[in-house]
Amino acid sequence: MKRQEPTLDKLHMLDERGSRHYIYPAEVSGRYSNLRPWVFALLIAVYVSLPWITVGGHPAVFLDISARRFFLFGRVFNAQDLYLAFFILTGIGFSLILLAALFGRVWCGWACPQTVFLEGVFRRIERWIEGPASKREAMARGPMTMEKFLRKSAKHLIYAIIAYVLAHLFLAYFVSADQLLRMIKEGPANHSSTFLWGVVMTVILYWNFFWFREQLCLIICPYGRLQSVMQDPDTVVIGYDRKRGEPRGKAHQQGLGDCVDCRRCVAVCPTGIDIRNGLQMECIGCAGCIDACDEIMVKLGRNKGLIRYDSERALQGGQKRFRRPRLYLYLALGLLGLTVSTTLFVRHTAFESNLLHARGASYVIDGDLVRNQLVVHLINKNPSATVLTIKNQSAAPLDLIIPQPSISLESLGSIEVPVIASIPRAAFKPGLRVSLEVTDSASKTSRRIDAALTGPNHSP
Repeated sequence: MKRQEPTLDKLHMLDERGSRHYIYPAEVSGRYSNLRPWVFALLIAVYVSLPWITVGGHPAVFLDISARRFFLFGRVFNAQDLYLAFFILTGIGFSLILLAALFGRVWCGWACPQTVFLEGVFRRIERWIEGPASKREAMARGPMTMEKFLRKSAKHLIYAIIAYVLAHLFLAYFVSADQLLRMIKEGPANHSSTFLWGVVMTVILYWNFFWFREQLCLIICPYGRLQSVMQDPDTVVIGYDRKRGEPRGKAHQQGLGDCVDCRRCVAVCPTGIDIRNGLQMECIGCAGCIDACDEIMVKLGRNKGLIRYDSERALQGGQKRFRRPRLYLYLALGLLGLTVSTTLFVRHTAFESNLLHARGASYVIDGDLVRNQLVVHLINKNPSATVLTIKNQSAAPLDLIIPQPSISLESLGSIEVPVIASIPRAAFKPGLRVSLEVTDSASKTSRRIDAALTGPNHSP
């Protein structure tokens, strides 16, 4: 029998005319397909619960962009801390690159929010209401009947409700869960901008999970398109063992490979590809084709693994290599970003204090005294209110007047406290510094701040 060659003339989501081809993946059961719902349930639980869990009196994750303050697991950040995002995103980015170099698109098929909600929620509802893939496809192509109208209406109503709930859960990350519930209770007329965002997000989510679906991964998401440069022949991906499976033929025919060309692997694929044609851009690594093929092999009394997780080199009969030089580079860069961000996160100060010269003249001569007008800029980064105490740590003959030695500040509150520094003109010399100690009552920590004293023939 002649060996079948791959046919990769078009994307599988497009028909012969280039129009969108709606995909109806069949259900499959197996070790990977049975594990994925548990992974999805865990990830959905984390996503739903984070805005409702409080740490230190604030939501575990609350990105209050309008007030330029951010609460992350008991830590409070303001706009000045945005540099932390660079290290966090760098660490996460190189971690995903490392994951892609090791295991291909395992993130896409197992943990991406698009996959989690599409496969874990929306397609399950579709199967529950409209039935198996063959019935869903026949119903979609058939004429409008009362059964079709009722089933489609019920599905879309549930889709819209879930999209509405997800949109508001997303908003809870930016307005907090308590505030969101209050806004819903008070009505959209009193919170028109938030309501509009909720409507827009609901429409986008509904349209995405009803119609756009796998096109998000193929058209919009850059991660999937970058897979080709992240992977190499030793990357563990989902592949078809061509040496074992070819040539294809009926199960009773002699001298053929193990593949019986049942196309079960194609039927269960959520992007409609034929994995036997090799690794393709549309493959999201969901492992549904592995379970489908293993199911057929068991029925035929043949070994599992015709389609399996393996490297391209191993599938071609070579020796699999897990450790490669570039992996160490990805790992080092990822660990560097995560280490720096974790260190900065842990060592994040409970308050900010800076000693600056006041606007205007840097100093004045008052008789025999040189006076400097300074300000102490304080920001409370504790999740709750605190009292900040300012103490003079400067040596004589430098004299300080601190009108407000004790200041009460709410969380992320800020204030500028004036300080007047005086020194006899005869005692002034370059290099003298004003020194203060600021103590935080909430965290029981102190910081020492100083600034140069300016005078005649000297500038800061």
